[in-house]
Amino acid sequence: MHPTEPDPLRVVLAEDGVLLREGLIGLLARFGHRVVAAVGDAEALRAAVAEHGPDIVITDVRMPPGQTDEGLRAAVALRQQRPGLPVLVLSQYVQRSYAADLLDSGNGSAVGYLLKDRIGQVEDFLAAVDTVAAGGTVVDQEVVRQLLRRRRDPLERLTPREREVLALMAEGRSNAAICRELVVSDAAVSKHIGNILMKLDLPPAEETHRRVLAVLEFLRA
Repeated sequence: MHPTEPDPLRVVLAEDGVLLREGLIGLLARFGHRVVAAVGDAEALRAAVAEHGPDIVITDVRMPPGQTDEGLRAAVALRQQRPGLPVLVLSQYVQRSYAADLLDSGNGSAVGYLLKDRIGQVEDFLAAVDTVAAGGTVVDQEVVRQLLRRRRDPLERLTPREREVLALMAEGRSNAAICRELVVSDAAVSKHIGNILMKLDLPPAEETHRRVLAVLEFLRA
């Protein structure tokens, strides 16, 4: 048994790649942990957690059916439903929006986000599993770097269309003028502006003032 492991952990593992999934099962078993469920999609992950109540969840980000961020979104939802549930996310890349949501959940305790390259460093990976299960936090340095970059540039959260709307706001255009320029409805423009104000995390204020703050964010970028 791994010398730093106080007790075997009951693990729910979610990974749609069969070879990696089997490899992780074997690795965890070799160091005394027991994978109580190994699944390949986000729906099965939720069901397995409900059935087994594991000590820790280890999940990939990309899963069927969309192969985008289903695993990470499931992890965020599980943490909301089960505060304190230890979750370690493994990924080939940083999915910044939901990564921030995951790391903000539960006051940042019992959570981790590692890039898959770290799995090859067996001691580091097992130490991360132990730390997260014990209530600690483990975040890959690359994840930290990219999340900090997102905080420096809040406009990254905007869609291309929302950036267009914000650019026109910066030119002093009214909603009606933006409608004419983009050939969209007033309702669409209002929705885009609402999304912009929300994504930029602007403080509550009178709407005209919030529009000014949004424009300032655009000009700083």
